[in-house]
Amino acid sequence: MDRQIKLIWDMHGQHAKGTAEHHAIHLKEFAERENIETQDVGTEDFSEMHSIAYMVVEEKDMITVRDALRPQRAEVAV
Repeated sequence: MDRQIKLIWDMHGQHAKGTAEHHAIHLKEFAERENIETQDVGTEDFSEMHSIAYMVVEEKDMITVRDALRPQRAEVAV
């Protein structure tokens, strides 16, 4: 089994939470359209001014998602 990679898109500002939630919807749509199996897609809030949208994929699919959607960062999912 491949490692799980968490691809992350940072959202900042007063609408960060709503923007991250909306972005997560599009991440799910992309995964379905491209037949990419996701382990998780969601959001996390760090403050009123910083939220993230994320997608956890197998390492073999990371390049496809990275090149198409350009996340700000990634980390090995625990």
